[in-house]
Amino acid sequence: MLVDIVPIGTVPAEVKRAASGALRSVYDCEVTINDSQSVPNGAYDSGRNQYSAEPFIQLAERVGRGEKNIAITPHDLFYRRRNYVFGLAYLDGSGSVVSTYRLQTSSDGGFSNQSANEIFEDRVRKEIVHEIGHTYGLEHCDNNRCVMNFSPTVREVDIKEENLCGSCQRLIS
Repeated sequence: MLVDIVPIGTVPAEVKRAASGALRSVYDCEVTINDSQSVPNGAYDSGRNQYSAEPFIQLAERVGRGEKNIAITPHDLFYRRRNYVFGLAYLDGSGSVVSTYRLQTSSDGGFSNQSANEIFEDRVRKEIVHEIGHTYGLEHCDNNRCVMNFSPTVREVDIKEENLCGSCQRLIS
């Protein structure tokens, strides 16, 4: 299985490294990093001052070279009526997206003693693994330690682990 990471906008090298390392570790897949792309036309919603997540997924599907393709962007994303999303994927699809915008808070509320940069990279890894999990057909998991648990805030992202629980792992094996 090949997963192609498609940076959209300015994505730092350490973010791309964290994302590719997490995917290799959890899914034992090959990972490539595509050329950086510009924000898709029509994605920006001036009324919300945010970007619609779906055009980012469509761009990743169009330019990505993998069986699974995931866009990574520093831009703030929304989906339908949600105020924001950390990421979005189509269940059993080939495309997905993760936004780093809201993962960059200064602390994890004292949950760990990691630096802000380590916390940020940890969140990126979890969200990348989560969204690719949806493309493998995994839905949200009730286990709050599983990476497939629904995480509406960074606090929930911080609590969960980077790996699939046993039940989710069996579903993709």
